[in-house]
Amino acid sequence: MTFLQSCRPSASQLLVSLLIGGLGYMSVQALSDVDQDLRIMYTEYTLGAADLAHISADTMRYRNTLIRALSAESQKDFERITESLPVQRAKIQHAVDRYAAAGLRVSRSGRSEPEDIEAVRQSLDQYFAVASITVQLLTQEWRAVSVAEREVIRRKAEEHASDNAGPKMIQVSLALDRLLDTVSAVAKDMRDDGTQAIQRTGVLIVGGSIFLAVLNLLLAGPRSKQALQADSSNDPASGSRPNPIPRPRAEDSPPRTVR
Repeated sequence: MTFLQSCRPSASQLLVSLLIGGLGYMSVQALSDVDQDLRIMYTEYTLGAADLAHISADTMRYRNTLIRALSAESQKDFERITESLPVQRAKIQHAVDRYAAAGLRVSRSGRSEPEDIEAVRQSLDQYFAVASITVQLLTQEWRAVSVAEREVIRRKAEEHASDNAGPKMIQVSLALDRLLDTVSAVAKDMRDDGTQAIQRTGVLIVGGSIFLAVLNLLLAGPRSKQALQADSSNDPASGSRPNPIPRPRAEDSPPRTVR
């Protein structure tokens, strides 16, 4: 019991311990927020930018496949070339939908990811609609009986691909470029927020440590003075001596018995 009573913390010690625990909790929360922002930047922006690059490459591949179909020398070659177009289109649309399902944000400069991804989707839909008309014209060409009719339909398909599909493809590229610029702006904002959070956490840790050290010194002062006073009261060299034990007087001693 004596040991437990001697180990019992004082109110000042409890206060310092609570302040240290609160400082540690606030630091952990700030670092946890920074870690979460870093995870978001990797999963939604680094990988998202890679997905957007794949969308651009897959769209160009779709465009090249359509150009190869225009120069096919036989119906068999035409069918072999165009059979991959639905798969390529589905792959592009799936990548756009997957990016749109992520947590889209708006940058401090006003650039909006939801608006830009919707512009990309609309431009892709317009391009695919025009490309489908080109494929339909080429299909009619190979089903035509006379050579003159084939030449007319082929010329019409080439003009349609050049005058309509080409500008739509340029719109897709511009929309993807705007979306990439927006992604870069949002990622920059998140990086700045993380940097500010780290700086605030550093200032909080340093300032809190200095405050706790000063508080500990201020609280330790009265305790040391009380300890010195207790030691001086028990020190023989000091002015206060313990009271001497009184000796018994002669008249108080019992008489001796003489035999």
